[in-house]
Amino acid sequence: MNSANMLAEAFERVREAVHGAAGGLGADDLNARPDGDANSISWLIWHLTRVQDDHIADAAGTGQVWLTKGWADRFGLPFDETATGYGHSGDEVAAVQVDSADLLLGYYDAVHEQTLAFVRGLDGRGLDRIVDEAWSPPVTLGVRLISVIAEDLQHAGQAAYVRGLRERHQ
Repeated sequence: MNSANMLAEAFERVREAVHGAAGGLGADDLNARPDGDANSISWLIWHLTRVQDDHIADAAGTGQVWLTKGWADRFGLPFDETATGYGHSGDEVAAVQVDSADLLLGYYDAVHEQTLAFVRGLDGRGLDRIVDEAWSPPVTLGVRLISVIAEDLQHAGQAAYVRGLRERHQ
């Protein structure tokens, strides 16, 4: 298996985790927060998708799906359209409200398709390209992609945990 196929497989596993955490849920479950400081499933899935969208678009030299395909308008969130959720306060987390999983998963799937189109065209040499010189050492594309996968899986797992809490208490 080459590196492009391994990355595609990893992002497919993220997709499975995202759909498993949010699929079939209604607004009450998606927007619930286990306590006043916790993240909701809506915020977790939106945030992991925004980060993936931002990082993949930057690496690929394309526009973010959020901005170019009308997703920012569909969500209608009360922050700058470039926000990814990084550093959000509790009030900002609470502002991410959706009516159904369809909106979250529709956006995630659109980003997922753009991600797969990008990673399937990569080769080993391309993964060594520096994409962020703000760090020491500078971040390569390969490291950035692994970071996105790791963060996505962490947040999808958190969303699945919140879903499990909701299901046990209903």
